[in-house]
Amino acid sequence: MTNPLLEPWTAAFGLPPFAGIRDDHFAPAFEAALAAARAEVDRIAGQAEPPTFANTIAALELAEAGLDRVSGVFFALASADATEAREALMRALAPRLAAFSAEVTMNRALWARIRDLWERREGLGLTAEEARVLELYRRMFLRAGAGLEGAAAERLKAVQERLAVLGTRFAQNLLADERAWAMPLAGADLEGLPAFLVAGLGAAAAERGQTGHVLTLARSLIVPFLQFSPRRDLREAAFRAWAARGANGGETDNRAIAAEILKLREERARLLGYPSFAAWKLETEMARTPEAVRALLMAVWGPAKARAEADAAVLTAMLRQDGINGPLEPWDWRYYAERRRRADFAIDEAEVKPYLQLDAMIGAAFDCAGRLFGLEFRPLDVALYHPDARAWEVTRNGRHMAVFIGDWLARPSKRSGAWCTAMRGQRKLGGEVRPIVLNVCNFARPPAGEPCLLSYDDARTLFHEFGHALHQMLSDVTFGLISGTNVARDFVELPSQLFEHWLEVPEVLERHARHAATGEAMPGDLRERMLAARNADTGHATVEYLASALVDLAFHEGAAPEDPMALEAEVLAAIGAPGAIPMRHATPHFAHVFAGDGYAAGYYSYMWSEVMDADAFAAFEEAGGPFDPEVAARLERHILSAGASQEAEALYLAFRGRMPGVEALLRARGLADAA
Repeated sequence: MTNPLLEPWTAAFGLPPFAGIRDDHFAPAFEAALAAARAEVDRIAGQAEPPTFANTIAALELAEAGLDRVSGVFFALASADATEAREALMRALAPRLAAFSAEVTMNRALWARIRDLWERREGLGLTAEEARVLELYRRMFLRAGAGLEGAAAERLKAVQERLAVLGTRFAQNLLADERAWAMPLAGADLEGLPAFLVAGLGAAAAERGQTGHVLTLARSLIVPFLQFSPRRDLREAAFRAWAARGANGGETDNRAIAAEILKLREERARLLGYPSFAAWKLETEMARTPEAVRALLMAVWGPAKARAEADAAVLTAMLRQDGINGPLEPWDWRYYAERRRRADFAIDEAEVKPYLQLDAMIGAAFDCAGRLFGLEFRPLDVALYHPDARAWEVTRNGRHMAVFIGDWLARPSKRSGAWCTAMRGQRKLGGEVRPIVLNVCNFARPPAGEPCLLSYDDARTLFHEFGHALHQMLSDVTFGLISGTNVARDFVELPSQLFEHWLEVPEVLERHARHAATGEAMPGDLRERMLAARNADTGHATVEYLASALVDLAFHEGAAPEDPMALEAEVLAAIGAPGAIPMRHATPHFAHVFAGDGYAAGYYSYMWSEVMDADAFAAFEEAGGPFDPEVAARLERHILSAGASQEAEALYLAFRGRMPGVEALLRARGLADAA
């Protein structure tokens, strides 16, 4: 039997042969791809010819092409449409892929060739991009342990393999907890809920083969339930379930896993000669040091906490008016904040959502990309991995730029949250390769035959992830190592957070925010009220984010804690975190930090990038407006197409001419006047 993952992919644009792929194809495909990659790396390392950029660095760039192809498909599907077989294979693959990565970066002969090229770099006649890639390979190998020998090298390999296992377990435990909990609702339980939420609860029940209405831990259901349900008992039960993910005891409990991960990360950093994991991680980021991260976070913490405390006093007074004498609790906050928002801004989410149809917001994102960068989107009738997914060919002036796949609706097989990934990244080496980019979200599924209606936050999430997609689709470099979103972690969120601003542009809303039933444009007064209300609860949103970022930093800045939950509590007490505002991501379900180390000691990066995105959008406002062609061209040239061809700060300076301060962020969040 043939394995479609190992055969030439003949579908349009080189798309994976989704229709022919079965779960049992993946394991043998990985076996073959790993063997081929290992053989090619061994060939490069063992060749008799002296090292050149072409026979060593460029060759390494292509050495794992087959493995990248299989991995790109598998890990996209394992996150967006998990099955038991895929989850089992993820657990089996995690240590093997980590071991292979260590095998490459600790290959003594290969490291000798890279080191030789680095020492002779001035005389090699390299282009600027080649010099940058050589620099990054040297840095990557050193930071992965190429300089270690003997017992230290072997221990680092073991640590890396164990971390890969634990990260996979953490993510799968969280998904299992999210799948396992559901709360049936009937009769009086539904009173006070808007029609869109009742419909979503009905769709969730149907998806599980049940009748009636069911609340699940999908964020697109539980957040509006906490906003709108007048039943305090049900809000408390729902919130406690949401907060307890990963901490329910038994096989899916993540607390011991988090503790072990932190200890192993500290050990890895010390093996590599760094005083802490944070020092190792931040060395290559824009922030550089834990001190710089803390300075940013604390500069915002004071104004955010002041705003949150002022809001808490108002919400507590509302609680008292309802005859409740106890303290304002986390399950109260969103309910009373929503009531206050409706009173202060005369706005109701149920009034807004019919104007924010999913298809219309997709069209709005495409329209903005077209006006800014000349991109066009043509729907594709192709086989994909799930019926929910849709695909478009992206072109510019007739040139193929990318395939974009969107998968926006929640389902039990999909991990929570929203993300962008590239099944295939952009590169020119070895022939032009254009990307296949995937956006995944978890919007509430509508009843059959009805349009999917989004909240304003949902629409902003859609724009955010599409900003990441633009970073991939507009990439224009030679080497895959530096293409697309392969940039510093505290720079990668700049394009995504920047693109959110176009959702606030009145002419975009005038064109695309149209009523699902009547087709009428959103009334101007409603649009103004909606935009005026976007910072209504900014104290809560900023405090819950900052608390998570500060705990993440504390976890990784010093010695690993014996009890991460105790350190979490200490940090929150030290900063005076309001009791009614828990961390956005408590430790047992902090997937950003523990399901892999991408955002470990790096959760701050959303705010670091936000400092830049507020300033970057101001560049448009200072010029000819939000679609100014000259500013858009600079944005593409220096940021969206450039990948990591230069250090992130140099790229931003080339675009803007200066680095911004925190003031732009405080103004954007409505915190500039907070005491």
